[in-house]
Order: sequence, then C-alpha cells, then structure tokens
Amino acid sequence: MKHSKIGNLMVADVVSVIPQTPFKEVAKLLAVHRISGLPVVDTDDKVLGVISESDLILRQAGVPPESEPARRRSLAWRSPPAGDDAERSAGTMAQAMSAQELMSEPAITVHANDTFAVAARIMAEHRVERLPVVDGEGRLVGIVTRRDLLQVFLRADSDIRREIVDEILDQTLWLSPGAVQVHVIDGVVTLEGQLERFSDIQVAVRLAQQVDGVISVRDKLTYRYDDSGSRPARQASPPAPDDAGRSGMLGEGSL
Repeated sequence: MKHSKIGNLMVADVVSVIPQTPFKEVAKLLAVHRISGLPVVDTDDKVLGVISESDLILRQAGVPPESEPARRRSLAWRSPPAGDDAERSAGTMAQAMSAQELMSEPAITVHANDTFAVAARIMAEHRVERLPVVDGEGRLVGIVTRRDLLQVFLRADSDIRREIVDEILDQTLWLSPGAVQVHVIDGVVTLEGQLERFSDIQVAVRLAQQVDGVISVRDKLTYRYDDSGSRPARQASPPAPDDAGRSGMLGEGSL
C-alpha cells in the first residue's frame, strides 16, 4: 500500500516565512503563489506556527479572534477607528505586523510517516485546511491540504482492485489465484470466496480497508476452520441434499 503515507502525498516545495517577515510580504506570497496559508519557521526550519488568509483579514480589520490558545501571542486589540483614521491605522498595522504576530500557534502538524486517516482526523478535530508535514525533529518537509487528501478518493476502481489482489491476497495472505473474488465499484470493495481460517478473513478485511481510495469493504467471505475459539460457525454452504443424505446413511451403517 504504497500511497498510504503522507510523505507520498505531500507537496515538498513549501512556501514559508520566518517570524520577522512583514505583513505585506506575507500577503504578497499568498497572492503570488495562489495559496490560502503558509507555515512560519525558525532558522532551523522548525515549524513555529501557521498563517492563513483569515489571519491577515482579521488583523487588518482589527478584529480579535473568538478564542486565543493559552500559548498564542497576546495582542493589544483596539476598537477600529473610523474614516481617514481607519485607513491610516490599517496601513500602519500592515507595515508594523510581522509573521510572528499574525501566526496561529502552536502549529498543528503531521508527520511524513503518518497515514491519510491520521491527517484527516487531525484536520477535522482542529478545523484546519492544511497541515505542515514535519520530520522527527519537527523540521518542515512538506505540506498537505484537504484537497490533497480528497484526491485519494478519486483513485480508479481498477487500481484499487489490483492492489488488493496483488499486495494483500497474493503477497500477504499467499492465497491461490481465484480463491477470493474482488469487486470494486465506486470505491466500495466486495470480497467473496472461502479462506482456510476465520482469522484470515479478519486480516483480509482490515488490510482492504486500509487501501487508498477504499470507501468501505463488504465481507462475504466464508472459512473452513474457526480458530477464534468463540465464534459461531459461518462456514461454507452445507452439502447438497443428496450428499447430505448419503452422509447420513453412511453414519447409520457404521453404528
């Protein structure tokens, strides 16, 4: 499952600024590169915070955010002046403010070895649209956005099926070709067939769920041997009536 790590999806060429970068330079970078946010790093490329377009707009308007994290830099907010004073105040604010005063901190980040699911969960929990990607030392190595994550679900069904067959059924479970039929429609995977053990079904389903682009997995697998010790039998279909009858007759004759 080669695409499951953020390091394989992130944009490595990241536009960033240092704490001393002026307001206007930050705004210019956002406009020129057509991005909605960027990280703030120190001289060692360690991520200190993140600036978004909304941060600039709020500061320009002199409107404080609804809530400030305990470790966020304290700003002295004043009621916005009116008329010509407002224009002069806005211009002065834009010139005086630096990236350090604009950024949200501490930065919400993700590691290059994290999975797409981890990144998506962090974005949802913190309601952010982008995550700086850092290495083990906290240094900036890339950036990932919501749009990047959504690209995963545009993956072709044929690619998803090929990965499940080749990497899970063949290389991981070592199943013979055709032992399990894999159908993929709009990202929904259906697994049909018979495996040797109940635990094999659990592994197959779990790994299929982790394949990039998979929306859900429908388990229609059966097994020959229940190795869980606590599961009711969900085995293959019973023998046909004729076979069952013959089995019964053999049983009676042996008594």
